[in-house]
Amino acid sequence: MVSDDNEELTADPKLSGKSQDAIHPPHGAELIADEVTRLPARPGVYRMMNEAGDVLYVGKAKNLKNRVSSYAKSGGHSNRIMRMISETRAMEFVVTATETEALLLEANLIKQLKPRYNVILRDDKSFPYILIAADHDAPQILKHRGARKRKGGYYGPFASAMAVNKTLNTLQKAFLLRSCTDSVYENRTRPCLLHQIKRCSAPCVDLISIEDYAALVGEAKKFLDGDSIAVQRALSKEMEDAAAALDFERAARLRDRIRALTYVQGSQDINAEGVSEADVFAIHAEGGHSCVQVFFFRAGQNWGNHAFFPKHDREDEPSAILSAFMAQFYDGREPPSLILVSETPDQSELLAEALTLRARGKVTIAAPQRGEKRAIMDQALMNAREALSRRQAESASLQKSLARLAEALGLEAPPRRIEVYDNSHISGSNAVGAMIVSGPDGFEKKQYRKYNIKSSDLTPGDDYAMMREVLTRRFSRLMKEEDEETRPDLVIIDGGKGQLSAALGVFDELGLDCASEGIALIGVAKPRRENDAGEKRVDRTMGAVGEQIVMPSKDPFLLAPRDPALFFIQRLRDEAHRFAIGAHRAKRKKALGANPIDEIPGVGPSKKRALLNHFGSAKEVARAKPEDLTAVEGISAALAQRIYDYFHGQ
Repeated sequence: MVSDDNEELTADPKLSGKSQDAIHPPHGAELIADEVTRLPARPGVYRMMNEAGDVLYVGKAKNLKNRVSSYAKSGGHSNRIMRMISETRAMEFVVTATETEALLLEANLIKQLKPRYNVILRDDKSFPYILIAADHDAPQILKHRGARKRKGGYYGPFASAMAVNKTLNTLQKAFLLRSCTDSVYENRTRPCLLHQIKRCSAPCVDLISIEDYAALVGEAKKFLDGDSIAVQRALSKEMEDAAAALDFERAARLRDRIRALTYVQGSQDINAEGVSEADVFAIHAEGGHSCVQVFFFRAGQNWGNHAFFPKHDREDEPSAILSAFMAQFYDGREPPSLILVSETPDQSELLAEALTLRARGKVTIAAPQRGEKRAIMDQALMNAREALSRRQAESASLQKSLARLAEALGLEAPPRRIEVYDNSHISGSNAVGAMIVSGPDGFEKKQYRKYNIKSSDLTPGDDYAMMREVLTRRFSRLMKEEDEETRPDLVIIDGGKGQLSAALGVFDELGLDCASEGIALIGVAKPRRENDAGEKRVDRTMGAVGEQIVMPSKDPFLLAPRDPALFFIQRLRDEAHRFAIGAHRAKRKKALGANPIDEIPGVGPSKKRALLNHFGSAKEVARAKPEDLTAVEGISAALAQRIYDYFHGQ
């Protein structure tokens, strides 16, 4: 969110700060001091970059000249800042109208660029919302993620899909709103199962009038807005009136709805009394690491929590970590009117002002010291402390496993990045390759990749050829990009000597010397033994022994049954299996639902629907003559001929 008069200062060669001396260009403090001479005393954002052009740090300033000049001073810096200054080879600047806009731009750039020396929000996920759509006479209630493009009321966020699903199920019981899509709604001729189990009022078949259904929608919105007591009182009054009129069936239905509402109100892990709408941030730092627990309170209810473990320097203070974390957390999210924090973040007034701009309403940041809000904060702090403790215990165990793996495989050091490859298919159909990634912090799921097998001359079921294609695509791209961050230290292939030979062949073709690049390569396979006929088969009697490890220029060997390295390799291999099979099933499911009409150029969803409604099936569309096709609304003579030609091989 940058004003129109923002300037990228390095756009002008006169302001680039690059020395004309190409032999000994300035760097570090010398470069920064040179840049300061051309900087204005205005708010803005600065970027510090290394020799490769990678952004080291993104910062904001109320006064660019004063802030950047502090880096040119010889003393008073921490070891981290001194390293950052020494690595700086270039700087870029953006001038903003206000410091608030500089803060918003800084948060946006940090999320995009992920600089090495900034506090980084990791696991930046999209939280789910409940949407009551407003684009239909009978509004639909559903779970929503992503951009708010559909017209309607959005309620959330919820901390997890499980939390929103649980609330949705209960709201359906309480308010009987439909969850079906508009197309299903339009084509219903009788009530669905949800009506039978009392979770929908069935407006699709006129079992409830549009006016009465609108009243249910209004009650649901009022409840989600926090006025749950008024809704419950109104339902109680209706139930009493129904009982007095001897309409016991209606009274029973109202009773069930009241029970559902009571369940939603009573099933909270942390008491939300006194807090109607707020986000709660609690940070606990220990041993150079930190955990930020975020709790979401909406409509007086706890809608779940999520633990974050931001990346930062060991020397960073909790208040600075929390400030940077919150700025990035709300980049792309609308904040509530109240934000409770375990301790006041740095520049909290500026942060509140920036969030107010984003929320289009006043946002207050407060650190409660007593009362109900403090009790909630104490609970959140306890959760942050416990989550960090579990994380550190898991990390310590993982470090031991990595160290033992390096020892077992004869590696010089524990691997920083491990890539595991596997294939999945059924007799060669819907074949996919999969890569999973693991590192010092465990599985890095954002780095996972699936590869649709594309080779047309590949023999169906040829695992070696599939592995060659996957590895060729992966490592040719790695060599092209020369990205050190994504270069693996250890590559694990699911398979024995055959798969390992295929991988080595790929590396030879690409001119990639694993030894000089520091990439270790192993295959993991079940032990095999020859039978009397000379055939090699998996030896089931050796299942307790574990996996056979195959490495280049070494004889295959087995690890001890209780070796931590064996358990770690099996865990990696199982995760690769899970991801590969999941990718294969998704591809197979998509193929089963495919329709040949989807492949015809010029036929979109509306024309496809019109064709299927007119002819009944894709098979009948294929049989139709051009003159029959033109009878369908929206199908021109030219398009009809194209459809006919498609199905008749022309």
